[in-house]
Amino acid sequence: MAASIVLVTGGARSGKSTFAERYAAQGGRKVAYIATAQIYDEEMQERVKLHQSRRPAGWPTFEAPYQAEQAMAQAVQCADAVLFDCLTLYTSNLLLAPTVPADREERRQAVLTAIDKLLASARQDQAEVIFVTNEVGAGIVPDNALAREYRDVAGLVNQKVAGVADEVYLVVSGLAVELKKIAVNLGEDEHNG
Repeated sequence: MAASIVLVTGGARSGKSTFAERYAAQGGRKVAYIATAQIYDEEMQERVKLHQSRRPAGWPTFEAPYQAEQAMAQAVQCADAVLFDCLTLYTSNLLLAPTVPADREERRQAVLTAIDKLLASARQDQAEVIFVTNEVGAGIVPDNALAREYRDVAGLVNQKVAGVADEVYLVVSGLAVELKKIAVNLGEDEHNG
């Protein structure tokens, strides 16, 4: 069995993490968890505690705010399913990293290269990898350049992962819809014919 990739997306408090946790654990699989959050304040600490309280104690957790491909390489070897929560926090970490390039286009390329490494690492073993992400571009246009850059790069990251994913779920109000089953595919043949 080849490795498969699943993407779970949705808005804030849509139920996407809960859905992803249940999806990962189905059939009694051994699950590893990759956490990307960094705790800078009490509010973020409460969010992390909420996620931790829902996870079974037996799930090994890998902290990966940076270089998540290394954590992924370990996680896929010790589990049937790996839950990566989440791509948008990881993207934020990468955009704000101390070593990030000063040039906006170079930053974008650096993030997308890091995502390529992460995806390659996810395909190294037979574990199913479930990525959680946020649809951050569905609201108003942010009023500052960094927020607009983040929104745009997060959208590109989501497109990249969705493009290689075997399944993509959109979670709205706690309900999940499998998008690849209903997606319209306008491939080259349809454009030319």
